[in-house]
Amino acid sequence: MASSKVCREFVRFTLETLGLGELAETAVLYTSELVTNVHRHAQGDVHLRAAVEATHVRVAVYDGSARLPSPRRASAGDGGGRGLFLVTVLSDVCGVTPTEGGKGVWFQLNR
Repeated sequence: MASSKVCREFVRFTLETLGLGELAETAVLYTSELVTNVHRHAQGDVHLRAAVEATHVRVAVYDGSARLPSPRRASAGDGGGRGLFLVTVLSDVCGVTPTEGGKGVWFQLNR
């Protein structure tokens, strides 16, 4: 299973190599949140895909669970539960794509 660190490093390297360093920190943070959710709530391996298009960058994290994620609002005393909510609110576009044997959760940052 890919670790959050490996996924973060891949996204950072990819964006910085392509001259998109201004998006790297945001993309790394959101990637970390999605990968952490897989480790906590899903099953199977993590597969990461980053696509750089003319107008946007899209990062998708795939797992082997068909259970769809649900962003929630954590209360002030909760120690977690804010990651997916923050990615949903702060990214330019995000979503879930069902796949054969699982799903992909993705976010998009406009260039």
